[in-house]
Amino acid sequence: MNEMMTQKIEMLLDKIAEDYANWCQRAKITNKTQEEFREGLGYIVGNKYIKVTENGNQMRVWGFVVNTENDKKFKFGDILMAAGWKAPARNHARGNVIEEEFGAVQWTSPAYMR
Repeated sequence: MNEMMTQKIEMLLDKIAEDYANWCQRAKITNKTQEEFREGLGYIVGNKYIKVTENGNQMRVWGFVVNTENDKKFKFGDILMAAGWKAPARNHARGNVIEEEFGAVQWTSPAYMR
């Protein structure tokens, strides 16, 4: 993964954490919990996708980012919802990290189709 993509993924993780922080403020949850949530966000780089994960009580998949220029349907950097642990839902992109059109990123998952 190149340096630019690493920066974009980190920006996505920050945006996810920001949405979580906003939710915590409304729910009156402590800052410590917010810090732990951000520290638990990560990613696993694969050939086709970057799997964005959250390490809460159980490791879970937040979503996927397309990590190839050779996808027939999606652009490099497109954000996809998770269909399961191993694969994204390939019905529609929810945004793009390269173009900084993150779409409506929620802390629970990428937002549904716009």
